[in-house]
Amino acid sequence: MFSYLKKYWLFIILTPLFMLGEVVMDLWQPRLMSVIVDDGVLGLNNGGVGNLDLVINTGLQMIGLVAVGGICGVVSGVFANLCSQNFGNDLRKDTFEKVMSFSFAQTDRFSTGSLVTRVTNDITQVQNLVSMSIRGFVRTFLLFAGGIVCMLSLNMQFGTVVFCAFIPILFCVVFFMKKADPMFGLLQTRLDKVNHVMQENVSGARVVKAYVREEYETERFREANQGLVGTQLRVLELFSYMTPIMNVILNISVVAVIKVGGILVEGGEATPGNVMAAITYISQILNAVMRTVMIFQSVSRGSASAKRIREVLECPEDLKDGSVEDGNTSGECRGEIRFEQVSFVYPEGSREPVLRDIDLTIHPGETFGIIGATGCGKSTLVNLIPRFFDATKGNVFVDGKNVRDYKKQELRNKVAIALQKSEIYSTTVRENILWGNPQAGPKELEKAAKTAQAWDFIQKLPEGLDTVIAQQGMSLSGGQKQRIAISRGIIRDGEILILDDATSALDLKTEADLYQMLSENYGNMTKVIIAQRIASIRNADRIAVMENGRIAACDSHERLLETCGIYREIYQSQLKDGGECIG
Repeated sequence: MFSYLKKYWLFIILTPLFMLGEVVMDLWQPRLMSVIVDDGVLGLNNGGVGNLDLVINTGLQMIGLVAVGGICGVVSGVFANLCSQNFGNDLRKDTFEKVMSFSFAQTDRFSTGSLVTRVTNDITQVQNLVSMSIRGFVRTFLLFAGGIVCMLSLNMQFGTVVFCAFIPILFCVVFFMKKADPMFGLLQTRLDKVNHVMQENVSGARVVKAYVREEYETERFREANQGLVGTQLRVLELFSYMTPIMNVILNISVVAVIKVGGILVEGGEATPGNVMAAITYISQILNAVMRTVMIFQSVSRGSASAKRIREVLECPEDLKDGSVEDGNTSGECRGEIRFEQVSFVYPEGSREPVLRDIDLTIHPGETFGIIGATGCGKSTLVNLIPRFFDATKGNVFVDGKNVRDYKKQELRNKVAIALQKSEIYSTTVRENILWGNPQAGPKELEKAAKTAQAWDFIQKLPEGLDTVIAQQGMSLSGGQKQRIAISRGIIRDGEILILDDATSALDLKTEADLYQMLSENYGNMTKVIIAQRIASIRNADRIAVMENGRIAACDSHERLLETCGIYREIYQSQLKDGGECIG
């Protein structure tokens, strides 16, 4: 992660340099105060006669030094923020890019709430760590070391006080940080839980309201938030014990300096101004140590966050890129899909295969239907085509090349997909459709929308294509969202179009018109249609009937009615339910 700081090396150098200027000004002040007391007020070197001019001139010097120190501090802070903010910006972009490259299985392993926390709060904690390291730590170390040197230069016996005070303070720091360190990792985990519950309820607000589960979800959030608050309180409680202990040690040290200083003054080994300077120096030294505690809090929390970010950045790819940019070298088979002895087991689920020994070829330009009971593996099968998952056993080929050999981007450029749950973004209708192909022109957009039976309702929207859709498509009906999502898939103009139960919210006439126009306008595109209704796929060139992860039969609608008992049973049950299959 330190590699992200290399490009900001100039800020990393300038920040402590200007901080050094501020600290030098701070350390110089007690010396001048000693001069004012000894010579300006008490007149120790002038027969006991004070010198008002000396007081004024030295006071003006102190004001000037404060101004110079303040300017150095401000400039140091500017450079520190430039470094930490730019560092955080680079890290956040790379972390987000890595998250976008995750497979579905990796996203599930981390959870959406945890990934949100890592990209936001965890990176903020690491930014604070960087800023604290190059500014706060430098200031603290310089004040501590410089204060000791300056104090010993006044009188070596003051060093005894510093040593005696430093030992119990060091013990306190080590003890409390050891107790607090594991809590910071737990704190981020609790925050993950809060974000996870929040994300689920915001995205599923309609379901929560429909089932009147507001109280239940409020209680679930309360429990998650209570866990977060409880952990934060334990951390704060721990440090609340430490602060007064440190203050007691500081005050005892000041009293000890006064006592030692009094003895030295009586013996003529020090002056009252030296004692006042020594008090200021020991305050600076011990305050630097106390400030170190705050730095260690940032270090502990930042280190815990850095570890969580590294888990994302260093997570190995589940699906490694191949080297093939385009599998079609001969220019012949465009959109051919072939499964050879394919089996699949979900990595995080049951070890029972979802797909078993699938052998299937879908020909270029073919309209291919897939039907079967819920959970039989239909969606899993088509998810292997754009390589959302890799087959556990066997191989999947697109245009004659193994999907593992493709560059993922090249493979997915060949495949367009529309799902039953349509992902609609809070932007205009036009931009939602052009997601599929940002380079498409107005005529291509209109053609895709008309094919998907979306053009008519789009024209009736307040601003037409420029109508802004509410978050998650809340301002549209289920059928409208599906038609926009299908338009997005069609305009991609890939070689393969997968419709995974993407017409479930459409009436039969709209659905029939969609498939008819799809065949007329995009006849060369291979179309794979997953459906629950036979009416949706009866006109397909071939239909695969799936059962328990296997293909039980594959043929035309008419032939399946004659030869496949499962298909005939589905057909008859849907006929009884409402006559959907007639026509």
